[in-house]
Amino acid sequence: MTRFKMVNGEKIQFTAEEEKERDLEEKEWNDAAPERRMTDLREQRNILLAETDWIVIKARENNATVPSAWKTYRQELRDLTKQTPTDDALSNIKFPEKPTE
Repeated sequence: MTRFKMVNGEKIQFTAEEEKERDLEEKEWNDAAPERRMTDLREQRNILLAETDWIVIKARENNATVPSAWKTYRQELRDLTKQTPTDDALSNIKFPEKPTE
């Protein structure tokens, strides 16, 4: 693929060395995609877990147990990272439903 750059308002074709460098940058970016996707998945999972901390705190304060539905939901959130995202939108990841109780 021929690439161009703008130099002083003029469209200039990349040199062979610039093409090679750009190809390497793109390869490195694409090779890092799975790691970036897992990082995104962990971040989303952590936000959802943090949003449920109140139920655990409330149970401890009342010397009670966390309701089963919430335990299951939190475990399913922790298990999310067993799935492998296939795209940047994490479209193949099945997030659990938050309990309503």
